[in-house]
Amino acid sequence: METRKRLPKTALPRIYYIDEQIASGTYPSTKKLAKEYDTSMSSISRDIDYLKDLGAPIEYDTQRRGYYYSKKTFRLPGSFTTTENIQALGMAKTLLSLYQDTPLYEAARNLLESITAPLVDRNNPGLYENRIVVPPVASSNVNPDTWNTITLGLKENKVIAFDYQGTWDDDFKPRRVRPYQLLFDTGVWYLYGYAEERKAIRVFALTRIQNAALTANTFTLPPDYDYCSRADGSNFGIFAGEKKYRFSVAFYEASAPWVRERRWAGDQVIEETEDGTVITFTSTQYDKVLEWVLSRGCTAQPMEPQKLVEDWKWHINEMRKLARNG
Repeated sequence: METRKRLPKTALPRIYYIDEQIASGTYPSTKKLAKEYDTSMSSISRDIDYLKDLGAPIEYDTQRRGYYYSKKTFRLPGSFTTTENIQALGMAKTLLSLYQDTPLYEAARNLLESITAPLVDRNNPGLYENRIVVPPVASSNVNPDTWNTITLGLKENKVIAFDYQGTWDDDFKPRRVRPYQLLFDTGVWYLYGYAEERKAIRVFALTRIQNAALTANTFTLPPDYDYCSRADGSNFGIFAGEKKYRFSVAFYEASAPWVRERRWAGDQVIEETEDGTVITFTSTQYDKVLEWVLSRGCTAQPMEPQKLVEDWKWHINEMRKLARNG
């Protein structure tokens, strides 16, 4: 069986253009297609051969001196790619908005534009960009130099040196980090890696990094470098600790269906009570779980571990003090 020739990704928009022109019934010639698309006649000839290889019923009319489809209902998207793939590409353009504040956004956007432009639903041209939307969230801009240094460090497994100001630091301090992964959480990018000064894995917000530079030192990725393995199956974003806790939290009123609708941890167990819903699970993401409980206000109540109950009460008392002063 003859192996089908592979089509360069850059030729995909041109292939769909040729398909559209032939299907229009205007009998385009190789010369006309090359002139209108601003490419060579040899490229058009190769594309037409490729279309025929795909099964396109292309014929040449000697009187009209141009190409036509012997089956008038034929269109390339129906035989070349699936509806699901077209939808996936359209959705990718929408989801790309999550990365709008990073240096890779424009390059990725241009690439997706070149691929998806020919795949537009002719009856619904703006379907995937205007009807399926990712609502904007508060995000932070990423310094292009910082981004490029980190991504190069990831590619070459090189230690990165930079100045960093932590949440509780008054000024910037020097750091040397073995970059493992870039993480994205609620509008902010983070570097996840091994901090040589601390001799431990740490997370660094890219917005708090200055003067990032590659060093000459390389490292070998450990087998368990992936952040997801550290999160141990729970889904509360980034920031995981070393200790695993067993959590049990009761949710009431509008928060009860809210918590039931989502998968918070791989081992979660949900129990319905007369008052609401109780979810039990294990996680190493203690601080994120505390934040999660507090975010639901008076419709969430921690039951275990005792540390979570005590921290929850402390925050309530502090809020009570602020309310009195207000």
